Amino acid sequence: MTHRIKLVLAGASALLALVAAGPSHADTTLSLLIDNSPDTVAAAEALVAAYQAKAPDVTIEIEQRPGGGEGDNIVKTRLATGEMPDVFLYNSGSLLQALKPTQTLVDLSGLSSQAKVDDGFKSVVRADDKLYGVPFGTAMAGGILYNRKIYQDLGLTVPKTWADFMANNEKVKASGKVAVVQTYRDTWTSQLFVLADYYNLHAAVPNFAADYTANKAKYAETPAAMKGFERLKDVHDAGLMNEDFGAASYDDGLRMVSTGEAAHYPMLTFAVGVLKQNYPENLSDVGFFAQPSDAAATNGLTVWMPPALYIPAASAHIEEAKKFVDFAGSVEGCKIMMEINTVQGPSLVEGCDLPADVPPVVKDMLPYFETKGMTTPALEFVSPIKGPSLEQITVEVGSGIRQPADAAKLYDDDVRKQAKQLGLPNW
Repeated sequence: MTHRIKLVLAGASALLALVAAGPSHADTTLSLLIDNSPDTVAAAEALVAAYQAKAPDVTIEIEQRPGGGEGDNIVKTRLATGEMPDVFLYNSGSLLQALKPTQTLVDLSGLSSQAKVDDGFKSVVRADDKLYGVPFGTAMAGGILYNRKIYQDLGLTVPKTWADFMANNEKVKASGKVAVVQTYRDTWTSQLFVLADYYNLHAAVPNFAADYTANKAKYAETPAAMKGFERLKDVHDAGLMNEDFGAASYDDGLRMVSTGEAAHYPMLTFAVGVLKQNYPENLSDVGFFAQPSDAAATNGLTVWMPPALYIPAASAHIEEAKKFVDFAGSVEGCKIMMEINTVQGPSLVEGCDLPADVPPVVKDMLPYFETKGMTTPALEFVSPIKGPSLEQITVEVGSGIRQPADAAKLYDDDVRKQAKQLGLPNW
C-alpha cells in the first residue's frame, strides 16, 4: 500500500510540474489556404498577426496556392478529398456555387460579423438561404473612368443616359481630344461596355441571369442583352476613339485618361492601384461613373465582388475557425485589410469607413452603394457561364468588323460550349 501511495504521489508531482510549466505550443493550430498574389498575402498575414495577438492560444499557419485555373483545381481537389485547410480563400459568386457549398462548407450565417456585411455581397455567398463566406477586401465596379479636368474645362456633367454620354463625347471630339480611349492590344479591356452594362440589363430583364443559365434566354434574342454590343458599335461608328485603338495597351489607356489625352476609358476600378503607382500626380484628375443606360431613373452600378473566406465541413477545428473568420469579416478585420492594400472600391462592411485620402475614382462609387437598389453583382457572380471568346468578339465589334446582332449570336454559341463543358442541365 505504501509503495502504491508513493507512486501515485510521484505521478501527481510530475503532473503538477507539467501543468506549472504550461503547454509548449498553442492550444489550437489552424491552417489557412490563400492565393499567392502579393496583395492577398500581405492582407492575410496582417489579419493573422492581429488575430493571434487577440487569441494567443491559437496559431494560424498560412499556405499559398497559385491563382487561375491551377488554383481552382487545387481548391476543388482538396475539398473533394477532405484535405482542405481549416479556412480557405476563394471566389464568391458562380465559382463558389460549383463547390456545392451546402454539402462541403460550414454555414456561417450565425457569425456576428454578418450583421454588418453588405446585402449585395451576401447574395454571392448564399446557397439555400445560408451564408457560407465573409468578404476579403473591398468591392470594385465596372464603368467609365473620366478625366475631371476635361469635364470642367468643357462644362460637362456626368451622364446617366447613353444619349447624354454620346453628346459629351461629341463635345470632347470637337475640342480635339480623344473622347473614348480603347486598348484592344490587351483584348480583355474590350469587354467593359458589355460586362459593365449588366446593371442595366438586370433592371430591364430581372430574370435574365437565371433564364440564361437554364438555357431559356439568349443574348441574340434579348434586346437589353444586345445593348452592350451596340454600345461598342456606337462609339466606333461615331469616330470617337483613339486612332491606335487596335495597338494601344491597358497602360496607354490609363495614361491617356489620367493625363487628359482622352476623356473616357471603360474600365474596372481596380485600375486605381495602377493609377496610384504609375500616375500618382494625376490620380485626383480621374473620376468614375456607372455605364449610362437608356433611362436616367434606372441607371446603376455593376459590381465585382471580392473573394471570401470559407470553412470546409471536414475541418477538425470548426468552432475555432469560425472565430477567426468572424474576426476577418468584422469592422476591425476590414480596417486591417484596408490599411494594407489599395482601396479599389467601397467597403462591404458597415462601419468600416474608407480612409479620408481615397482617390475620386473610389469616392464617386459611394453614392451608388448608399442608395438601395443602385448596385447589382456582375453576371459572372450570378451565373456560372461566361464564354471564353467574349474578348475576341468584342474586339471585332469595337473595331467595326462584326455587327452587334451577329456578335450576340456568336457569343451565344460560345456560351453553349462553355455550359456543356460545365455539365449544366438543359444544355
